[in-house]
Amino acid sequence: MKRASHKKTRIVQKDILALSLCVVVPAIFGVISRDLVIGGSLFATGLLTSYLAGMQKRINSIFAIINALLIAYVALKNNLFGQFAVNAFVFAPLELYGFITWGRHLDTKKNVKIRKLSPRGAALLLSGCILGSMLGGYLLTRIPNQNLAFLDATICCLDIAAIIIINLRYREAWWLWIISGALSVAMWVTTLNSGGENAFMRLLSALGFFVISIYGLLRWSRKLRRKR
Repeated sequence: MKRASHKKTRIVQKDILALSLCVVVPAIFGVISRDLVIGGSLFATGLLTSYLAGMQKRINSIFAIINALLIAYVALKNNLFGQFAVNAFVFAPLELYGFITWGRHLDTKKNVKIRKLSPRGAALLLSGCILGSMLGGYLLTRIPNQNLAFLDATICCLDIAAIIIINLRYREAWWLWIISGALSVAMWVTTLNSGGENAFMRLLSALGFFVISIYGLLRWSRKLRRKR
């Protein structure tokens, strides 16, 4: 009994430390880069959103709404109109919906109950993402001054699909976010090299999101194995 209690205490302490680092690290880099208000807030809310979602905590949606609006602002300044539109008009409303939906499917510990997609569902999801990316990329090329059209569209499409299925409590959202995170890192490296505004902090946010998405996938997969 004591061993189980000690293990639970260690898990709580680990989560408290991780959540603290999600705030402290962005603040440090925000001060160093002189981009504390926008960049630091964007970085911190992105890390908090991902980590809390990995913990199956409903409050992640609140930080996600703030993060989506900050990303939309930075994307607009860097002529990434796909990122702007999706974050402002799709992600923010979907996160609000997710907050409501998750509240209806909580276990006794106030953690959301998670599910796994069937092979057929995963195939349909992947096909939809590919087609959506191609169509979105083409449409973005029609917008004057749009940067990295197909990369922007692919990231947006993956993120939209991920946020929809994580609202439905499916583990596979983390796979999509891992791919999206890797592509986001590439996009913001390119944007940083071309002198984009707030690009350094957005790159750090993308890196942090990528790492925490791997953590989220591992944690949700472990939960599913225990459930079975």
